[in-house]
Amino acid sequence: MSIAPPFDLAARRADFPILDREVNGKPLVYLDNGATSQKPRQVIERLREFYEVENSNIHRGVHYLSVKATDSYDEARATIANALNVEDAGQLIFTRGTTEGINLVAHSWGRQNLGEGDEIVLTHMEHHANIVPWQFLAEQTGAIIKVAPVTDEGLLDLDAWKGLFTEKTKLASFTHISNVLGTVNPVAEMTAYARERGIITLVDGAQGAPHGPVDVTALGCDFYAFSGHKCYGPDGIGVLFGRRELLEAMAPYQRGGDMVEKVTFEETTFKGIPEKYEAGTPNISGAIGLAAAFDYMAALDWTAIAAHEQALLEATNTALAEIPSVQFQGTVAGKVPVVSFTMKGIHPHDIGTILDSEGVAVRAGNHCAQPLMARFGIPSSARASFAFYNTLEEVEVLAKAVAKTQRFFG
Repeated sequence: MSIAPPFDLAARRADFPILDREVNGKPLVYLDNGATSQKPRQVIERLREFYEVENSNIHRGVHYLSVKATDSYDEARATIANALNVEDAGQLIFTRGTTEGINLVAHSWGRQNLGEGDEIVLTHMEHHANIVPWQFLAEQTGAIIKVAPVTDEGLLDLDAWKGLFTEKTKLASFTHISNVLGTVNPVAEMTAYARERGIITLVDGAQGAPHGPVDVTALGCDFYAFSGHKCYGPDGIGVLFGRRELLEAMAPYQRGGDMVEKVTFEETTFKGIPEKYEAGTPNISGAIGLAAAFDYMAALDWTAIAAHEQALLEATNTALAEIPSVQFQGTVAGKVPVVSFTMKGIHPHDIGTILDSEGVAVRAGNHCAQPLMARFGIPSSARASFAFYNTLEEVEVLAKAVAKTQRFFG
């Protein structure tokens, strides 16, 4: 099968060494990109280079390696800021990932700005990472959580979402793209609606950042959080973007070395942003590796990739729809290539096990979205999530493995 747009799929696949391996004697078909993406050789080599010739702690030494590592770390922040269309790189905080970014905002902004009866607006399609921190904050402050519904097709009910806002609403936190449904939310419209009412917005970009350039300035959000390991970068590194005036007004999330200006036993003063949110030795190699991933993504033809990913999505939907027991969750137009499905009478974990025997890696479970599972009346599902390096031939392998699963349990 050929891909119509000028996208050199074979060359891109060659960038990812792990795609050449076999699993259970079968060629690996990796369809768990929503959980974590694979890493291109360019990122792996940059990490190796750092540890072989640059490794040192940053901000704390005058010797050559420390200066070199500090420069690389600072350049990494600038690289990622440029990719996100953020002129002020100090507005980017390195975190361990999306979860820590959201917790940072809940702790540092939420405790200072929310009180009894104040409202936090979420949606029914949120990942646990964008639910649990707000629940904890609500318990501490007396704030109230309100939740916007999702349609049967997996679309956010935008009118209902807008209808939840009152004079007591202080924060709206929502996902850019649903990790279960693949639904792309109208972020710019949502942030504009909130901003007109003086309401702070946080966007969970864990699934948004891997599917093409993200312009946080155009999106208009106050905070945007994402994880490196889903963006073809290392584990344990992520980014929180925040507007400078908000970050400067917030208290530090953690306190310790490197984020302080002056320490006595009587008092401590803190550095400005971004340093005041990066206590201790940060994930230096992770930041540098993430910058390498963004350099890699910047060289890709995302218009061609979008067409390729839509072809993968359409082929998967068509192939799986021919299997009688398959039921889909999330069927809206314009979604990214995430296909969640169940099979009548077959547990998703059994689906995942049979597919694994064919070399096909999918996710099976509640995808850290138990409220959304409950909304659709299921405890869990199987999820095939695609990246640009997946092929139409792999879609065929997936469909045959799902058909085999039906025969096995039929």
